[in-house]
Amino acid sequence: MRVLVTGGAGFIGSHVVEALRAHGHEPVVYDVRSDPGADVRDAAALTRALAEVDAVCHHAAMVGLGNGVADAAEYVSRNDLGTAVLVAAMARAGVERLLLAGSMVVYGEGRYTCPRHGVVRPGPRAAADLDAGRFEPRCPACGAELSPGLVGEDAPADPRNVYAATKLAQEHLAGAWARSTGGTAISLRYHNVYGPRMPRDTPYAGVAALFRSALARGQAPRVFEDGRQRRDFVHVRDAAAANVAALEAAAAPGALTAFNTGSGEPRTVGELARALAEACGGPEPVVTGEYRLGDVRHITADSSLLRAALGWRPQVEFDDGVREFARAGLRR
Repeated sequence: MRVLVTGGAGFIGSHVVEALRAHGHEPVVYDVRSDPGADVRDAAALTRALAEVDAVCHHAAMVGLGNGVADAAEYVSRNDLGTAVLVAAMARAGVERLLLAGSMVVYGEGRYTCPRHGVVRPGPRAAADLDAGRFEPRCPACGAELSPGLVGEDAPADPRNVYAATKLAQEHLAGAWARSTGGTAISLRYHNVYGPRMPRDTPYAGVAALFRSALARGQAPRVFEDGRQRRDFVHVRDAAAANVAALEAAAAPGALTAFNTGSGEPRTVGELARALAEACGGPEPVVTGEYRLGDVRHITADSSLLRAALGWRPQVEFDDGVREFARAGLRR
């Protein structure tokens, strides 16, 4: 299979390229890092790149929480306009298979259970509560403490920041393309992907890269809130393997299918910081109590649908992955 990988020189995309090649496919890298003319918003360049292509893995995107709404236009341009230009070019070229790098951020907060009201969906956390160190969401009906659980693909979308909104819009665009053309669209909703080739610390980097960058400077990782936020950290090679499995699997035409893509083992942000510090031989993490508006408290995946439908299983254990990441270099 000849596969165009947009963002194929980036963190996850470069691992997808390697995984495709290892499974006998022919990846074609389309990325402004390796070719300044390879912008997904350039319809003419995309049309040339799509010649004789069987499928597209769409990983070109602006990622991370960023700077609130100050860079909203750039997010929408790169993520949503770029995806719109891509699916239009695919329709013209007759390419019928699209795999989208989705994200768990489309859910907002994860799944919570109240002892009185069952499954509930708390709203965005108030700055006054966060300032006071009240980080845990409460039941919106009675104010009781909630128990976090695993979120499934059937959970309603509730994006809480600009990046999340653009990732949901990408899925809608991919779904519209599939319905219009009869094509096959799959969104792999990545949870917190980490591993070699993560970018250095910027407002757009993931928490694992921020911790790793601090340790590389000989500084203690700074952990926001109380460090007890739950996430699902999945190794980048496992995420890349999910791409190969999704591309090779039969899928329903004319619709978008979403799969959570996580390790299935919830960890706290504090756990990650401590494990990285130990693996790097660096200073102990510092829990700051600071926060970022737009961050959610707990979001962890139920990836059983991906396992059942595609036979995918994560292979990299957390401790092994963290030790490897501690030794790996970071991208500029």
